[in-house]
Amino acid sequence: MVLAAAALTACGAAQGLGLKRIGRFDTPTYVAGAPGFPKLLFVVEQPGRIVVLRGGHRLRRPFLDIRSLVGFGGERGLLSAAFPPDYAKSRRFYVYYTDLAGDLRVDELKRKNATRAARSSRRTVLRIPHRAHSNHNGGQLQFLGRLLYLGTGDGGSAGDPPNNAQSRDSLLGKLLRIDPRPSGGRPYTVPASNPFVGRPGRDEIYSYGLRNPFRFSFDTVTAKRPRIAIADVGQSRFEELDYTTVAAARGANFGWDAFEGFAPYRDENSGTPDPGGTTKPIMAYDHGRDGGSCSIIGGYVVGPGGPSALRGRYLYTDYCAGELRSLVPHLRRAAHDRRLGLHVPFPTCFGEDNRGRIYVCSQEGPVYRLVGR
Repeated sequence: MVLAAAALTACGAAQGLGLKRIGRFDTPTYVAGAPGFPKLLFVVEQPGRIVVLRGGHRLRRPFLDIRSLVGFGGERGLLSAAFPPDYAKSRRFYVYYTDLAGDLRVDELKRKNATRAARSSRRTVLRIPHRAHSNHNGGQLQFLGRLLYLGTGDGGSAGDPPNNAQSRDSLLGKLLRIDPRPSGGRPYTVPASNPFVGRPGRDEIYSYGLRNPFRFSFDTVTAKRPRIAIADVGQSRFEELDYTTVAAARGANFGWDAFEGFAPYRDENSGTPDPGGTTKPIMAYDHGRDGGSCSIIGGYVVGPGGPSALRGRYLYTDYCAGELRSLVPHLRRAAHDRRLGLHVPFPTCFGEDNRGRIYVCSQEGPVYRLVGR
């Protein structure tokens, strides 16, 4: 069903936009399609399951159930899944979750058939210690070609007391890039073109200076060369959107915890001076917007599979406000930021299927597909 007038405001109707509910799930955190399987849609549930829909109908048996391995509660849980471009042939896919100790985990699994994963195939790719605090876990996995990118939080608490985000010796508060396939007895390899290979710093790091990049995505719609949009969750004042070319993100410092949004950040936990040369966001908003905001939830630049009224626009929302918004992304500043006139309570993610259609998850259970002309 498409949401009724109570949920679809005049603004949304004027743009020809609506939300069609595709089902209700257990704390959904992510939605994705899989290459080679256009009729399937995968919904990630925070407690540790991946549910599969075929032709819009939910199957009774889950695609994957690893609830016994997942530390679930608050910001912890099964946070995303990613299917590589060769998934149809390799059968490999990847999940990002917090384990029972609170550490960040990326595991590889293989599918048994189109709608069932083989749990016995599970292999640890990467484990990052994160036990001191339960918040700021990051949680996104995205493939660009054969390489896997993942966003990690700064380790939690407030103000990043250990200065993880600015430390190139820590994998926390970073955008990491790896080839997740095993090689030479190692669980993954690092591309030689990563910025700190052969230099001081962890080889896996691609970008740093991030607080909690819970959601990021690649823009392959608006330019010939891919760009990256990172929705970095702020501290107490500002939420920000970082947007640059993937090439320019190589070695980029996005500023946390010297900056929150465009503003210098200072509190009792932070004494990080301006390191210089940081990459500024293209947009930031304060927590007073839309009647009370708290945590940016990043989405996607809409391509041919989405509503034409939003083509080339970046979608995002806020966990507390729930107001769906879009803007035109530019490398220096965002433009034409506006409301869609659609609201989702406690949104946790946007998702995209093989056809480029856009989905929105609510922590309360519903998952919606964005519809319109």
